[in-house]
Amino acid sequence: MDIKSRMDEVVGQEPRILPLEVGELDTDQLAVITSIRAAIGSATGEVIPEFFRTVVKHPALFRCQLETGIMHFRGLIPPRERELVVLRVAWLCQAPYEWGEHVEIAKRYGLHPDEIERITRGHADAEWSENDASILLGVEELMTNYALSDQTWSKLSAIWSEAQLLEFPMLVGAYVATAFQQNSIRMRLDSNNSGLSHR
Repeated sequence: MDIKSRMDEVVGQEPRILPLEVGELDTDQLAVITSIRAAIGSATGEVIPEFFRTVVKHPALFRCQLETGIMHFRGLIPPRERELVVLRVAWLCQAPYEWGEHVEIAKRYGLHPDEIERITRGHADAEWSENDASILLGVEELMTNYALSDQTWSKLSAIWSEAQLLEFPMLVGAYVATAFQQNSIRMRLDSNNSGLSHR
Protein backbone atom coordinates (compact mmCIF):
# COMPACT_ATOMS: atom_id res chain seq x y z
CA MET A 1 0.00 0.00 0.00
CA ASP A 2 1.17 3.52 -0.79
CA ILE A 3 0.25 5.11 2.53
CA LYS A 4 0.73 8.69 1.36
CA SER A 5 -1.53 8.27 -1.68
CA ARG A 6 -4.22 6.60 0.38
CA MET A 7 -4.04 9.23 3.10
CA ASP A 8 -4.28 11.97 0.44
CA GLU A 9 -7.32 10.26 -1.06
CA VAL A 10 -9.25 9.63 2.15
CA VAL A 11 -8.22 12.33 4.60
CA GLY A 12 -6.33 14.81 2.44
CA GLN A 13 -9.45 16.78 1.57
CA GLU A 14 -12.30 18.36 3.49
CA PRO A 15 -14.86 15.91 4.92
CA ARG A 16 -17.89 15.38 2.71
CA ILE A 17 -20.14 15.75 5.76
CA LEU A 18 -19.03 18.26 8.36
CA PRO A 19 -19.59 17.54 12.05
CA LEU A 20 -22.03 19.58 14.08
CA GLU A 21 -20.51 22.06 16.47
CA VAL A 22 -21.12 21.14 20.11
CA GLY A 23 -23.52 24.10 20.46
CA GLU A 24 -25.56 22.80 17.50
CA LEU A 25 -26.35 19.46 19.14
CA ASP A 26 -29.99 19.25 20.15
CA THR A 27 -31.30 17.62 23.32
CA ASP A 28 -31.98 14.25 21.65
CA GLN A 29 -28.55 14.13 20.01
CA LEU A 30 -26.82 15.00 23.28
CA ALA A 31 -28.85 12.34 25.08
CA VAL A 32 -27.76 9.67 22.57
CA ILE A 33 -24.11 10.73 22.87
CA THR A 34 -24.28 10.83 26.67
CA SER A 35 -25.86 7.37 26.91
CA ILE A 36 -23.30 5.86 24.55
CA ARG A 37 -20.39 7.45 26.37
CA ALA A 38 -21.69 6.21 29.72
CA ALA A 39 -21.93 2.68 28.32
CA ILE A 40 -18.29 2.66 27.24
CA GLY A 41 -17.04 4.37 30.40
CA SER A 42 -16.12 7.65 28.72
CA ALA A 43 -16.33 10.76 30.88
CA THR A 44 -19.10 13.10 29.82
CA GLY A 45 -16.85 16.13 30.31
CA GLU A 46 -14.40 15.01 27.62
CA VAL A 47 -14.39 16.58 24.17
CA ILE A 48 -17.03 15.01 21.93
CA PRO A 49 -15.19 13.45 18.97
CA GLU A 50 -15.94 14.74 15.49
CA PHE A 51 -16.99 11.24 14.48
CA PHE A 52 -19.81 11.28 17.05
CA ARG A 53 -20.81 14.81 16.01
CA THR A 54 -20.96 13.72 12.37
CA VAL A 55 -22.84 10.41 12.58
CA VAL A 56 -25.31 11.81 15.13
CA LYS A 57 -26.82 13.71 12.21
CA HIS A 58 -28.62 10.37 11.73
CA PRO A 59 -29.54 9.63 15.39
CA ALA A 60 -31.16 6.23 14.80
CA LEU A 61 -28.18 5.00 12.78
CA PHE A 62 -25.74 6.46 15.30
CA ARG A 63 -27.46 4.69 18.20
CA CYS A 64 -27.46 1.32 16.40
CA GLN A 65 -23.88 1.75 15.22
CA LEU A 66 -22.55 2.64 18.64
CA GLU A 67 -24.62 -0.01 20.42
CA THR A 68 -23.13 -2.60 18.07
CA GLY A 69 -19.69 -1.24 18.89
CA ILE A 70 -20.41 -1.48 22.60
CA MET A 71 -21.60 -5.08 22.21
CA HIS A 72 -18.33 -5.99 20.49
CA PHE A 73 -16.33 -3.99 23.05
CA ARG A 74 -17.95 -6.07 25.79
CA GLY A 75 -18.22 -9.20 23.64
CA LEU A 76 -16.99 -12.72 24.16
CA ILE A 77 -13.89 -12.45 22.01
CA PRO A 78 -11.02 -11.38 24.31
CA PRO A 79 -10.00 -7.72 23.87
CA ARG A 80 -6.51 -8.40 22.51
CA GLU A 81 -7.91 -10.80 19.90
CA ARG A 82 -10.71 -8.37 19.08
CA GLU A 83 -8.15 -5.67 18.35
CA LEU A 84 -6.17 -8.04 16.11
CA VAL A 85 -9.39 -8.44 14.13
CA VAL A 86 -10.25 -4.74 14.01
CA LEU A 87 -6.76 -3.65 12.99
CA ARG A 88 -6.52 -6.27 10.22
CA VAL A 89 -9.91 -5.11 8.91
CA ALA A 90 -8.83 -1.47 9.08
CA TRP A 91 -5.58 -2.20 7.25
CA LEU A 92 -7.26 -4.23 4.49
CA CYS A 93 -9.89 -1.50 4.07
CA GLN A 94 -7.09 1.10 4.03
CA ALA A 95 -9.09 3.05 6.59
CA PRO A 96 -6.94 5.83 8.14
CA TYR A 97 -9.35 6.90 10.89
CA GLU A 98 -10.27 3.38 12.01
CA TRP A 99 -6.67 2.18 11.92
CA GLY A 100 -5.25 5.09 13.90
CA GLU A 101 -7.97 5.02 16.56
CA HIS A 102 -7.62 1.27 17.10
CA VAL A 103 -3.83 1.32 17.27
CA GLU A 104 -4.21 3.21 20.55
CA ILE A 105 -7.00 0.92 21.77
CA ALA A 106 -4.94 -2.16 20.85
CA LYS A 107 -1.98 -0.93 22.90
CA ARG A 108 -4.25 -0.67 25.95
CA TYR A 109 -5.07 -4.36 25.53
CA GLY A 110 -1.52 -5.62 25.24
CA LEU A 111 -0.58 -5.38 21.56
CA HIS A 112 2.96 -4.04 21.12
CA PRO A 113 4.08 -1.72 18.30
CA ASP A 114 6.03 -4.55 16.62
CA GLU A 115 2.85 -6.68 16.60
CA ILE A 116 0.86 -3.75 15.22
CA GLU A 117 3.40 -3.45 12.40
CA ARG A 118 3.11 -7.21 11.74
CA ILE A 119 -0.67 -6.88 11.40
CA THR A 120 0.02 -4.93 8.20
CA ARG A 121 1.71 -8.07 6.80
CA GLY A 122 -1.11 -10.41 7.78
CA HIS A 123 -1.33 -14.00 8.94
CA ALA A 124 1.69 -15.30 7.02
CA ASP A 125 4.23 -13.40 9.13
CA ALA A 126 6.29 -16.15 10.76
CA GLU A 127 6.36 -14.51 14.20
CA TRP A 128 2.65 -14.97 14.92
CA SER A 129 1.51 -17.73 17.25
CA GLU A 130 -0.71 -20.32 15.60
CA ASN A 131 -3.79 -18.86 17.31
CA ASP A 132 -3.06 -15.27 16.25
CA ALA A 133 -2.28 -16.37 12.71
CA SER A 134 -5.59 -18.25 12.55
CA ILE A 135 -7.52 -15.18 13.67
CA LEU A 136 -5.82 -12.97 11.09
CA LEU A 137 -6.33 -15.57 8.37
CA GLY A 138 -10.00 -15.72 9.30
CA VAL A 139 -10.31 -11.97 8.74
CA GLU A 140 -8.55 -12.27 5.39
CA GLU A 141 -10.82 -15.11 4.25
CA LEU A 142 -13.97 -13.27 5.26
CA MET A 143 -12.86 -10.21 3.34
CA THR A 144 -11.91 -12.09 0.17
CA ASN A 145 -14.14 -15.18 0.04
CA TYR A 146 -16.88 -13.98 2.44
CA ALA A 147 -16.68 -17.29 4.32
CA LEU A 148 -14.26 -19.21 6.52
CA SER A 149 -12.51 -22.25 5.09
CA ASP A 150 -12.92 -25.61 6.85
CA GLN A 151 -9.29 -25.49 7.95
CA THR A 152 -9.60 -22.03 9.52
CA TRP A 153 -12.94 -22.92 11.11
CA SER A 154 -11.34 -25.98 12.68
CA LYS A 155 -8.44 -23.93 14.09
CA LEU A 156 -10.73 -21.25 15.48
CA SER A 157 -13.05 -23.89 16.94
CA ALA A 158 -10.13 -25.16 18.99
CA ILE A 159 -9.72 -21.79 20.75
CA TRP A 160 -13.23 -20.29 20.72
CA SER A 161 -16.71 -21.32 21.82
CA GLU A 162 -19.64 -21.52 19.42
CA ALA A 163 -20.83 -18.14 20.68
CA GLN A 164 -17.44 -16.60 19.89
CA LEU A 165 -17.53 -18.18 16.43
CA LEU A 166 -20.93 -16.56 15.86
CA GLU A 167 -19.53 -13.21 17.02
CA PHE A 168 -16.40 -13.28 14.85
CA PRO A 169 -17.90 -12.69 11.36
CA MET A 170 -20.21 -10.03 12.79
CA LEU A 171 -17.21 -8.26 14.35
CA VAL A 172 -15.42 -8.26 11.00
CA GLY A 173 -18.54 -7.03 9.21
CA ALA A 174 -19.21 -4.24 11.71
CA TYR A 175 -15.76 -2.77 11.27
CA VAL A 176 -15.83 -3.19 7.48
CA ALA A 177 -19.06 -1.16 7.48
CA THR A 178 -17.51 1.49 9.73
CA ALA A 179 -14.46 1.71 7.45
CA PHE A 180 -16.73 2.14 4.42
CA GLN A 181 -18.54 4.98 6.17
CA GLN A 182 -15.46 6.76 7.51
CA ASN A 183 -13.54 6.46 4.24
CA SER A 184 -16.52 7.65 2.17
CA ILE A 185 -17.24 10.74 4.27
CA ARG A 186 -13.49 11.46 4.51
CA MET A 187 -13.57 11.41 8.28
CA ARG A 188 -10.97 13.87 9.57
CA LEU A 189 -8.25 12.50 11.83
CA ASP A 190 -8.21 13.55 15.48
CA SER A 191 -5.07 15.29 16.73
CA ASN A 192 -3.65 12.10 18.30
CA ASN A 193 -4.36 9.94 15.21
CA SER A 194 -1.78 9.90 12.40
CA GLY A 195 -3.80 7.47 10.30
CA LEU A 196 -2.21 4.55 8.45
CA SER A 197 1.31 5.44 9.58
CA HIS A 198 0.25 5.26 13.25
CA ARG A 199 2.02 2.62 15.30
